[in-house]
Amino acid sequence: MIKITASGRPNELLRKAAALSGQDLFACYQCGTCSAGCPMVAEMDLLPDQLIRHVLFGMSDALESTAIWVCASCYLCDERCPRGIDVSKIMEALRQIWLRQNEDYVHVAQLPKETLAELPPIALVANFRKNTG
Repeated sequence: MIKITASGRPNELLRKAAALSGQDLFACYQCGTCSAGCPMVAEMDLLPDQLIRHVLFGMSDALESTAIWVCASCYLCDERCPRGIDVSKIMEALRQIWLRQNEDYVHVAQLPKETLAELPPIALVANFRKNTG
């Protein structure tokens, strides 16, 4: 069950992340254990505990963070979290929210004809499945 924010309503990003991950993001008290043990933290622009805080405040930059894509889902954060929060599930939920925005990130008309001629058709089809809405 999702808790209510100070404004009396949960923000949309928090509501979606909690629903998809099944995690109570309000349980995080920002101890930093997830970030301290993460093997990928050097590649992240936001640490895992910071990312959770951004989601709690409804900051849209959480979806633009490299952290959600760099997370290796090694579950070390889940093992070490004193509150039992599975940060890997939250990262996966944020990736799903980003992918479900149904925005086209590749436009066929903008690709150079030379590139289209070089690439195998299966590569183009796979790319369009992944990067178009």
